[in-house]
This record gives sequence, C-alpha cells and structure tokens, in this order.
Amino acid sequence: MHCPFCQHLNNRVLESRSAEAGRSIRRRRECLRCERRFTTYERIEYVPVTVIKRSDDRELFERSKVLRGIVRACEKTPVSSLAMEAIVDDIEAELQQRATREVTSAEIGEMVLAKLQAMNEVAFVRFASVYRQFQGIRDFAETLSELQDDRCDRALDEAENGQSSTYVVSAQSL
Repeated sequence: MHCPFCQHLNNRVLESRSAEAGRSIRRRRECLRCERRFTTYERIEYVPVTVIKRSDDRELFERSKVLRGIVRACEKTPVSSLAMEAIVDDIEAELQQRATREVTSAEIGEMVLAKLQAMNEVAFVRFASVYRQFQGIRDFAETLSELQDDRCDRALDEAENGQSSTYVVSAQSL
C-alpha cells in the first residue's frame, strides 16, 4: 500500500474495524517514512452480473433499481426499510452465487415477487401490477385469486400437519 502523501510502500496498521454494516474493513494506517496517517477500506469485489432486459438490451445489475421498485411497492405498508434492504441483499447474494453471470429481468422480478408475497400481500400486488404490466381489473382479479389460493393451500397444509392457523380464509377476505 503506497502512502498517499510520500508514496512510500511501507506502513503499519494502527487499527482495523468493520465498516459499512460488515461489508468492508476500515484500516487506519501510518506511513513508516513520513509518519502521516491515512485510512484504507477493503471491500469484497463482486463479479458483475448482466441483466438481460425484455428488449434484449443488456446492462449491469444495479441493486438501487431493484430497491427503488420495492420501495414504491411498499409505500404506506408496515414493511420496514431494513426488510426492504434485506430483500435486495438476498437477491443480490443469490445472483452472485450463480455460476452464470447473466440473468433475465424476468427472473429478478419473480425473485422479488416471491419475497414480497411472503412479506406483504399489498406490496406483492403493487409490484406485480407494474412488473407483469397489468392492463385492467381482470389482471388484478387473477392475481388476487392466485394469492387467495396460495393462502388456502397454506392453511390446509397447516391443518394437515396439526398446526393451528391464526386466521380464517374466506372468499370475502380479499
């Protein structure tokens, strides 16, 4: 590591600590020649993931775009910003673990929908309406019907496994 002041190669680490929520390490260093102090950061270097858009255009994955869509879907819901960040963290980690470096925007959208469905049904429907390009009320009705069917299936599975369900599902509840 070169000293930013005198370009000398030798320095010593005075202290190290976790930074950026554990995503990097902050090191305080001192140059052995000029004795000035400076800070360095060590970060994990991610291999870029390319997103293939519906139009067949390719662009680098940007977590901020995914987060922006989730934030819009979760407006005026009880979903916390930490939970939204966790969704994006999970998706980004899953994409980084894949062997292939290309992913379609449709795959990312489905990943978001799966996470939102488990977290908040209103946010799920909002995101689905934009992502799946709803054209009218029929699209909303079909999605709500799918949600209700999934909810009923979960309730039946819980009942078969001897687990008690804390809510009653009816056709009028949605």
